[in-house]
Amino acid sequence: MKIVVLDGYTLNPGDNPWDEVAEQGELKVYERTPAEQILDRAQGADILLTNKTPLDGALLKQLPDLKYISVLATGYNVVDVDAAREQNIPVSNVPVYGTDTVAQYAFALLLNHGHHVAHHSDLVKAGEWEKRGDFCFWDYPLIELAGLTMGIVGFGRIGRRVGELAHAFGMKVLAADVQQGKDPGYEPFAWRDIPDLFAESDVVSLHCPQTADNVGFVNRELLSKMKPTGYFINTARGPLVNEQDLADALNNDVIAGAAVDVVSKEPIQDTNPLLKAKNIVITPHMAWGTVAARKRLMHITAENIRAFLAGKPVNVVNP
Repeated sequence: MKIVVLDGYTLNPGDNPWDEVAEQGELKVYERTPAEQILDRAQGADILLTNKTPLDGALLKQLPDLKYISVLATGYNVVDVDAAREQNIPVSNVPVYGTDTVAQYAFALLLNHGHHVAHHSDLVKAGEWEKRGDFCFWDYPLIELAGLTMGIVGFGRIGRRVGELAHAFGMKVLAADVQQGKDPGYEPFAWRDIPDLFAESDVVSLHCPQTADNVGFVNRELLSKMKPTGYFINTARGPLVNEQDLADALNNDVIAGAAVDVVSKEPIQDTNPLLKAKNIVITPHMAWGTVAARKRLMHITAENIRAFLAGKPVNVVNP
């Protein structure tokens, strides 16, 4: 079996070898694949691995040898899964590798908003503490999380882990999901529809998948429902947010701040309005990237391929 990785650099920048995947067949790894080279590099592959390199229906029709796709991520919107189904190509993802890592990162963003640790450290190193003369100082209001309300949109594995962390910090948890499932085993907790969740929460964090129906759903109207002290976090997918509306909400003090690890077009373009918005932290889609999480992703990908080769594919998203 010929296995081709179209964009392997982010999974293995040098600290996460492909050995376990290489055991499954003849492996070729490309660190990055420009759009104009996708077809040429994918041609002849039995198995394709992709993280963010898009595989649309028109491309898949030109790959007669392709038998299986495994996405090197949980989100799989980069693959036309319906077109793959029509060609009898199962598509798998890696659903559980980043639960703790992404939840931890969402709280890193929230705690940064509460204390602006790096900012104050930089000021101390620049001599500002000595200059001011007092035994303490701060440039921003310091925020205690206990007693605040965390609103979580998308209450799957990551969303539920964020809820557990919020509860541990003494926060009330609200959740919205198209499939509610069981209530978590802590209080206070309540389900809300999305508009009410935005209105009642002090912090709103997105953990939902991107679908055709929810692109841009975080818009001017929804953001206007938030408290003026509210904080918005997105570690899910950039296109879930109307970025101009978020920038306007920040610049007009509709909300107090935001942090996004994902944007609509990645890497970010210099025309993105969030780059000039105030009170926002933007990080380069790194929430998933701890060594521990990437090693789990590599191992589960190898397991996906092994299961497919055994005739019993797992983690299939287009049955």
